[in-house]
Amino acid sequence: MNEIVNIVIVDDNAGLAEQLKENLSFADNIKVLFIANNGQDLIDTLSNAKKMPQVILMDIEMPVMNGIEATTIITKETDIKVLILTVFDNDEKVFEAIKAGAAGYLLKDSKAYKIVSAIEDVILGGGPMSPHIAAKALTLLREKTVTNQTPQPIDYNLSDRETELLQQLVKGLSYQQIADKLYISHGTVRKHIENIYSKLHIHTKIEAVNKANEHKWFI
Repeated sequence: MNEIVNIVIVDDNAGLAEQLKENLSFADNIKVLFIANNGQDLIDTLSNAKKMPQVILMDIEMPVMNGIEATTIITKETDIKVLILTVFDNDEKVFEAIKAGAAGYLLKDSKAYKIVSAIEDVILGGGPMSPHIAAKALTLLREKTVTNQTPQPIDYNLSDRETELLQQLVKGLSYQQIADKLYISHGTVRKHIENIYSKLHIHTKIEAVNKANEHKWFI
């Protein structure tokens, strides 16, 4: 890529930021517009900047405003691409960065040429990640896909009888009508209802019906 890419470095460690700028100087197509020492400093500087960057190299842990917060604001309000550059590789940070809208996620031990390649990649619409981070992201995606599946009554440890009884509640039947329909006593119905409330962490019939409808259990 021969076109000049304007970037900004955001890092509260001034020494590391300057070193990174120096390390990237070999790339003729990369121009560092300025260095910000935290998210708020970045946003304040951008608000008065005459030239906007296309890519921001963003650290995560910083005072005043961290990189995740700043990334959320930047990606919502501008078209600037944010490339996370941090020492943190734990699942929580990776997931938070992705949710915030980061276009890529690299570790600070990445070689300068790989950072340049990543900057060029995000400009072209890619989502570069360090191999270790990419593996984590795939694992997180699989876990979140499973987690986001609609929970079923069995996930709340409802028995078949409790599920059947809850279905009758959703239909609008009274305790006595349920007792008559299922051939059980009014007291047994009440006991099952108490168990359902406890397992669903609710306290009223309306809450029970709303929860069942929310998860579309009987639709």
